[in-house]
Formats: sequence, structure tokens, C-alpha cells
Amino acid sequence: MGSILSAANTTAKSMDHHETSGTYPNKRVKVSTYEYGSNPRIIPTLPDEISLQILARLPRIHYLNLKMVSQAWKAAIIGSELSQLRKELGVSEEWLYVLTKVEANKLHWYALDPVFQKWQRLPPMPSFVNEEESNRTASSGFRMWNVVGSSIRIADFVRGLFWRRNSLDQMPFCGCSVGVADGYLYVIGGFSKAVALNCVWRYDPFLNLWQEVSPMITGRAFCKATFLNGKLYVVGGVSRGRNGLLPLRSAEAFDPKTGLWSELPEMPFAKAQVLPTAFLVDVLKPIATGMAPYNGKLYVPQSLYSWPFFFDIGGEIYDPDLNAWSTMPDGLGDGWPARQAGTKLGIVIDDKLYTLEPSGSLDSGQIKRYNSEEDTWVTILPQVPVNDFTDAEAPYLLAGLHGRLHVITKAANNTLQVMQAVVQNNSDNAVSGENVVWTTVASRNFGTAELVSCQVLDV
Repeated sequence: MGSILSAANTTAKSMDHHETSGTYPNKRVKVSTYEYGSNPRIIPTLPDEISLQILARLPRIHYLNLKMVSQAWKAAIIGSELSQLRKELGVSEEWLYVLTKVEANKLHWYALDPVFQKWQRLPPMPSFVNEEESNRTASSGFRMWNVVGSSIRIADFVRGLFWRRNSLDQMPFCGCSVGVADGYLYVIGGFSKAVALNCVWRYDPFLNLWQEVSPMITGRAFCKATFLNGKLYVVGGVSRGRNGLLPLRSAEAFDPKTGLWSELPEMPFAKAQVLPTAFLVDVLKPIATGMAPYNGKLYVPQSLYSWPFFFDIGGEIYDPDLNAWSTMPDGLGDGWPARQAGTKLGIVIDDKLYTLEPSGSLDSGQIKRYNSEEDTWVTILPQVPVNDFTDAEAPYLLAGLHGRLHVITKAANNTLQVMQAVVQNNSDNAVSGENVVWTTVASRNFGTAELVSCQVLDV
């Protein structure tokens, strides 16, 4: 790779190679001359097919610097052919992308290369404000290119369902959801002041920039998003209603190949239909609290909300082949633990569904795996060293990285830790707290920044 990088330091406009001929010892033979300004090749002495093969095999952590070698290198690195070739060669890399909220009500994205244990900060996301609000602040146009603001917890935000209509107008940007599809990172919807946004932004890891794509059919905030069978799905969330927030039963799917959104059948919230009185129906609001792609379907846990309480009502399953919803098995829905009010984590690795249940203490939890045959959640790792930051947007996150379950949390000294469990001396196939060692894959001090969300991209 050193020889490749050395090309960036070449100042000559042409390059001559000479060698001594064995037949004519006193005669110098001119091999070739290349003009960098006119030669379209990536590496002048090689066919582009070979050059792409070389670039594809280089670690992706170097691409930001390699794009500065020449215009030809930049065009090759940001082109779709290189990313497709990396997949065909089996050299694509999984990176962890972490969204954090900092003190100044701003959201920052960071990318982790787990192999080199290096972090990169992504460019800031654009934000949207209401046009009326924009006019009041003497801003022009609908879009304002600022870093998006605070990510308010849904438990705090949804209290606007009850007698808090005017408070919505004072809310900063919040409630965006994140997902991945075909090697891109997506940021979906959110609230800006009193407006539920339908905008969608996509991050391209090769271009290292954000681009606006087709908006959702319905503006929504705090929706749940996940990728399944080539499509990005969003369900639920909230919008602005007459008297505050309006929980949404709707769902839609984005096809990254066509760039179009399509509507899905609404979630029935079947268990919410059996409430005994009209008063309870009016007071208890149904809301989707999570989503996971499992066994080719979407599994959506649900709750009824009445400030300040959440009441679990199991959940529902969407089958893309049937285009229909069905009730989730009781053991799965009722036993799905909540990370905090209004949110339930679920991660699928090797076709198995995992979650993390916090314990009564402030420094531990346990990993559970769903047993579909028994319809129960089984504890597989009893002691997970996580810190419970009660006021944080997300005290901890789960990610499937390199086929293994990882826990992302913050230590007491504000160091973000990406941890993986290693089972030792497991001759009897029994896992307990004594034979599990948690190793830190990577760490970084983010100061007072809070965790919000994370995703894994394989590119």
C-alpha cells in the first residue's frame, strides 16, 4: 500500500521508465510515458480492472485519505462498482455507527472500525424547521442547514397527549428514527417544533455525505424502523393532533431500488380493542414500542400509554407475504422486557432474537434469547455490566457485529464502551456469571454526550 500512496507525492507531470538492454548494453530503452492530466486510468500503469481489485482489498478506514490522491481515485472510491466488488470478493467490512446527543442539543454520528479500533466522525445531518417558524426568525426557505437538535425521550414527549398542547410548540427537533438498507444509513422523520416531519435523509459511507431521498407518505416521530427482505420498514410513531400528540397505527415500506414508499395495512392493536369502557379507550393510547425482523416477519411489541404509565399489551406481527397483521404469541409479547418506558430493544443474530433486561441494581442487566418452541425468554448471560443512566436517551444499546452480540454503554467516567462477552471454561455448555468475561472491543470518551441509537453497516 506504501507504493500506492507514494503516487500522491509525485510532482512530475510525466513519468519515464528506463532500463538497460542486455542485447545493446550502451542503448537505453524507453518503456512508456504517461501524462497524468490526460490519462483516465486509476493507476496509470495498470488496467482499471486490476486497479479496482487493489482498491477493493484495502481497508475502508483508508478511503477518506485515498480519495485525495487524484480525481481518478476519488471517482473510483465513491463509485458503486467498488462497493459491489467488495461484496463479491467477500471483503466488505462491518462498521458500527453510533448516534449521540451532546450538551448543546445537537446530535453527532460516529463510525467505529472494530478491526483497527478507530473512530470517525460523520458530517452533521441537515435539519428541518417549520416554515412559519423560519419566517419568524428571518430565515429564508424551508430548510435550515444546522446540526439537528435534542433527542427528547418519548416518555417525556408523549405526555403531550394529555393537556399539553401548547408545549409542543416549544419542543426542539427530536424523535427521529434510524435504519439501514443496502449499505446506507437512514435518518427518518422526527418533530421540529409542532410539525411531524416526513423527510428522510440517507448517509453514503463512500461519499461521506448526507442526501435527501423520497419523503415518507406520513409525517411521524418516534417511529420504529428496521430492514427486512430488501425494504426499509417504519411503523407507528406519533404525529400532531388537535389536542396534542396523535399515536399512529400506520406503517409503510421504502424500496431503495425504486426510491418509493408504499403504505402497509394499519396495526390493529387487537388487544386494545377489548378495553371495558369508552373512558379507558379515550385515556389509554396505543403505541408501538419496538420492532425486530425475525423469521422473515416484523415483530412489533406494543403498549398502552397513560402518563406516566405504560401498560404492555403484547404485540403484533406483520407478514410481508400475506400483507397482514397477526397477534404476537403471549410469551413473546408479554415477556419482552422494556429498556425504559416506551422502548423495547430487540436484535436478531443468526436467526435468534435477543434483548437486554435491566436488573433492579444500577450496574447490571441480563441478556435474554427468545425460545420460539417454548414461547419463553431464556436468560443466557446473567450479568451484563451496564450503567443505568436514568435520564439518558438510551442507557445502553445492542448491536450484532461480526455475528456476535455487542453491548454499547457508558461507564461512570463518561467513556463509551463497545463490549463483547467471551465464555471461558465452558466444557459443560453451561453459562453463568462466573465463566463469562466481558471484553471491551473499543472505547472512547465522549464527555457528557448521551447514547441515542446505533446501527451496523456492511460495506
